[in-house]
Amino acid sequence: MKQLNAEFIISAEKLSQCPDFPYPEFPLLGRSNVGKSSFINALCNNKKLAKTSNTPGKTRLINFFNFSDKFMVADLPGYGYAKVSKEAQARWQKYLEEYLLKRKQIKSLIQFIDARHEIQKNDFQMREWVEAYNLPIFTIVTKIDYIPRGKVQKVVSDIKKQFSGDVLPFSAENRYYCESTIEYLLDLCQ
Repeated sequence: MKQLNAEFIISAEKLSQCPDFPYPEFPLLGRSNVGKSSFINALCNNKKLAKTSNTPGKTRLINFFNFSDKFMVADLPGYGYAKVSKEAQARWQKYLEEYLLKRKQIKSLIQFIDARHEIQKNDFQMREWVEAYNLPIFTIVTKIDYIPRGKVQKVVSDIKKQFSGDVLPFSAENRYYCESTIEYLLDLCQ
């Protein structure tokens, strides 16, 4: 099975602290606990690279990972539930908007949706914001291993009806669709 080596590079709070790498970059957008960190770990087959937690809101910075000098992945704080002050949330929002709108290396945003649930209100709000700025984006449907095999295509097509762009199924648990996701990312880097 194809996999890439990956290493953690740096955490940054705002755009001015982001690393200056020439590689295409893929920021990960999604609600807290949707599986962004697990996605990173599955791509490189290293369960300890990106920290995962059962407690929502643990990622509080932009965490950069270099995948074999082919591309960078930026793990962003999850939107939705987080036990932080309104002031901290407003600061995150300001810094994240600046990063998403001004970072030159961004090739495409990736929005994560949990296959077990309907698309949530804050998922739609995030997508509307992205589309308002005409930013490139595609969707990863996580936790697909919880869905019976015969229903995976229905879940994917239901999300495609609601979100524009490509929709890819993914399981960090058993690494289903991992190889095809790596191929997709590498194709986008061309």
